[in-house]
Amino acid sequence: MRQTQRVLFILAAASALLAAQDDPPGRAGRLAYLAGSASFQPAGVDDWVDATMNRTLTTGDHLWVGDGGRAEVQVGSTAYRLNSNTAFQFLNLDDATEQVSLSEGTLTVRLRRPEDGQTYEVDTPNVAITLLQSGAYRIDADPNSQTTTLTVWGGTAEVTGGGQAFTVHPREQAVINGDQQITFNVQGAPGPDAWDNWSGGRDRLRDESVSARYVSPEITGYEDLDANGRWANSPDYGQVWYPTAVSAGWAPYRYGHWAWVAPWGWTWVDDASWGFAPFHYGRWAYVGGAWGWCPGPMAVRPVYAPALVAWVGGGGGGGFGVGFAAGAAVAWFALGPREPFFPGYHVSQGYFTNVNVSNTVINRTVINNYYNTTYINNRTTNITNVSYVNQRVTGAVVAVPQNQFASGQSVGRIGRVVAPAQLQRGGVMMAPSVAPQRESVLGLHAATAGRAARPPATIMARPVVARATPPPPPVSFARQQSILAQNPGRPLAPAAIQQIRQSAPVQRPTPVRIAAPVQSRPTVVVQPRAAQPGVVQPRPVQPGAAQPVPTRPAQPTPAYRPPDRQQPVTPAYRPPQQQPAAPAYRPPPQQQPSTVRPTPERPTYTAPQDRPQPTQRPAYTPPPERTQPTQRPAYTPPPERPQPAQRPAYTPPPQRPQTERVNPPAERRVENTPRPNRPPEPKPKPEDKKPEHDR
Repeated sequence: MRQTQRVLFILAAASALLAAQDDPPGRAGRLAYLAGSASFQPAGVDDWVDATMNRTLTTGDHLWVGDGGRAEVQVGSTAYRLNSNTAFQFLNLDDATEQVSLSEGTLTVRLRRPEDGQTYEVDTPNVAITLLQSGAYRIDADPNSQTTTLTVWGGTAEVTGGGQAFTVHPREQAVINGDQQITFNVQGAPGPDAWDNWSGGRDRLRDESVSARYVSPEITGYEDLDANGRWANSPDYGQVWYPTAVSAGWAPYRYGHWAWVAPWGWTWVDDASWGFAPFHYGRWAYVGGAWGWCPGPMAVRPVYAPALVAWVGGGGGGGFGVGFAAGAAVAWFALGPREPFFPGYHVSQGYFTNVNVSNTVINRTVINNYYNTTYINNRTTNITNVSYVNQRVTGAVVAVPQNQFASGQSVGRIGRVVAPAQLQRGGVMMAPSVAPQRESVLGLHAATAGRAARPPATIMARPVVARATPPPPPVSFARQQSILAQNPGRPLAPAAIQQIRQSAPVQRPTPVRIAAPVQSRPTVVVQPRAAQPGVVQPRPVQPGAAQPVPTRPAQPTPAYRPPDRQQPVTPAYRPPQQQPAAPAYRPPPQQQPSTVRPTPERPTYTAPQDRPQPTQRPAYTPPPERTQPTQRPAYTPPPERPQPAQRPAYTPPPQRPQTERVNPPAERRVENTPRPNRPPEPKPKPEDKKPEHDR
């Protein structure tokens, strides 16, 4: 009995492990910045289209930044910045590896939070560069001259190629030449240029972000929230971010488009510059008449989701009419806090739990019940055991025609708001029953497929040197399309992808050459850089010698300083020149005195003479008593004043007899005429006037 239970336990653990291996990665890349000419080639297609902000990037995706352009790709807290004329590709992007290729151009990597067991690798045409510590690294690849230049501003990197491996430390620059056999020089890093200063400015946006106080540090793109919204505390949801740069009637998942990104399927691409973190992590809540984004727990590593929405309708007879053709509408709305997310792709129970508990506050027991009763046993029918709050908010549900949904058109231009009463005709589903098309993979700019800039063919065919073996190349979308149409809206399982790959092997578009085994680790000899007037020279370092000699001891890594300005750099330690050893100490020969000096006798002590005593002071005699003053005479009050005679009582005058008033004849009166019985007053003379201060 125990043996049977043990076998069942082993089988269950093995099946769980296999299921976990089939899960999609928990992190993805984001196209976070674009300036100038930039083109994009999704994995599995041969077309190049204009790059789109906030596009999700994953294994197999290519980027080409043309002349005068710049771009930035983010993966969690790591940033990859591409200068003009740069060819970039994700060779592998999963939960344990970030491996990219730089076929040509300039790439700056800002590594913030490397984790134990993680691999961060940049592959160039002649060497593979492994980033070992947090810091900033600049890699310049020139395949025409077979030269790769690595500048380490902060951190430590290991270079592998030509059977050799060596380490580059902070404030050092390594110039590697050759292909099968390499030579290298390591010298002091030069002063930063305009590209380094721009990259340092981008670093400060994230390093000084206010939103970092409220979100997990591995949420991609949270620094863009600072300039586009405000944070406020909610009694129900904690810290909530409210967007401020939105139009009236705005709702989440309404202004953007849908794209097909394997292995997740239908993925939301928002139009707003800040529109990545709030649409792939956390939840949305309608609080006080406004939409607010509620991030997940800070202490948990977030798991990326293609879109945290619930679907309504979507073809196959399950649609509903909102002014479009009957049965042809696809609608959706944002998930609210504490509501489960049901992926439309194949996942294990562990992934189902992590993608939910890392993006909202929800009980694990509840999640397990949803996985067993709804996700596994009820994947083909509507979800009826979840009460969605945002489904009843006016303006939260948006619908578009099915054909325009699949072609990646703008939802803000063609979408229509669905009234809550109309939702009774369409149940909530895990994914829309819409099969992807070629335009679904290319996205919003599918119309630019014929005219978008692309890198030269020689760059695309040039192999890169890799230290870690990347996964097989992705299967073309053309070979998947017929199978995807049989189960519309559901990405192919990894087992189905493997069957397609085995039926006809895929030639890798960008060949990868695995680096030869390391045969030697040469010592890096520091060579000082030639001094230039007016430039602060960094720490001097080395020419390299490709000879098997012991490596130098590891040095502690100083704190990283972004290269936005020139910093005085401490010169490398140089041991002082060896001084001739001093002769051993020899005591001088002891000389014996010829005669012994007698010890002089001390004089006897003579007490000092007594000092004369001062004369005795006379006794104190008190002063004579003062004479008492004569006594004052007694007070005699003054005589009383005589009282004035009493005034007689007032006697009113006798009344005059009343006489009848006769109006005098009208005559002209002369104003200001003095009365005849009153002489005019004399005018004061000037000498009679008193000065102003005497008045």
